[in-house]
Amino acid sequence: MTAEPVEALSPATNSPATVGELMSPPIGVFRRDMTVAETVELLRELTRAAFITYCYITDDSGKLEGVVVMRDMLLATPETKLEDIMLRNPFWLRVEMPLDEALKVAVSKHFPVYPICEADGTLRGLIRGDELFAEQAIEISAQAGKMVGVEKEERLSTPMRKSLFMRHPWLQLNLLTAFIAAGVVGIFEGTLDRLVILAVFLPVLAGQSGNTGCQALAVTLRGMTLGDLKPGSERTLVVKEGMLGLFNGLLVGVTAGLGMFAYATMQGEAQPALLAGVVMFAMVVSCVSAGLAGALIPMVLKRLGADPATASSIFLTTASDVVSMGVFLSVATVLIV
Repeated sequence: MTAEPVEALSPATNSPATVGELMSPPIGVFRRDMTVAETVELLRELTRAAFITYCYITDDSGKLEGVVVMRDMLLATPETKLEDIMLRNPFWLRVEMPLDEALKVAVSKHFPVYPICEADGTLRGLIRGDELFAEQAIEISAQAGKMVGVEKEERLSTPMRKSLFMRHPWLQLNLLTAFIAAGVVGIFEGTLDRLVILAVFLPVLAGQSGNTGCQALAVTLRGMTLGDLKPGSERTLVVKEGMLGLFNGLLVGVTAGLGMFAYATMQGEAQPALLAGVVMFAMVVSCVSAGLAGALIPMVLKRLGADPATASSIFLTTASDVVSMGVFLSVATVLIV
């Protein structure tokens, strides 16, 4: 039976905020001058109450000096001192380290257990890798909800009144941004009256640019969560997403243009080829802008001190709708109407 983790939770979120709040008491702690035989004798008693993966070596003041792997102890002679087989300068996490920061520095280690120390190296506890990365899985799974205004604290068992209180403000914000997109369409009401066929392709443009932006947004948020987005690499990400938007926009633009040409021909429109060109151009511009917005919006939110995942898709939807509809109707007004 393993030791129970410390049940100290952040009062604001009811979830762990630091690794210290998840740690268990340190077990399997020994001195460097002990022999393998002495250590094994003590381990026989300790393993009856807890699962021990590593032996931790500390000095007289409790500072972590090294880690002994069970395999090395198995291969050593009984009289071998622990200091001769311990791994010096072991990796450890700080007690006060925020959970998301700990996940980023530990993601490439893949250790079954991580020691947790004070800033001076004093061993305070342990955290198993599965417990640490279970929190990461919860964080990543919460991103999909946070992008549309669903807080990560909400569960199936959350009372309806609390769920309403957490969700509704974001829906009001979404309604406000929808009015902005509707206002753009309203500006070109005369164009739509003269070319009703354009209204058929507005949802196509909005949907395609929205999906392009969501792809860029998902990759950016994942990079932030896993620590892949290093300082200085933001420009590279933005350029990459912009180029992906360009190439995807060209490919889907050709398909959408052919669709518009066929539909306009069936409807007896006078300039089906020009309408197809307008759709293709608008699709390219929309996908490029959506890709850029999907990468930039979470980075801007983070720079402003806000959660980069919180309701980011609401802002993304507004940006992609305004650009896609605005460009499409503007070009159609200039070239056709």
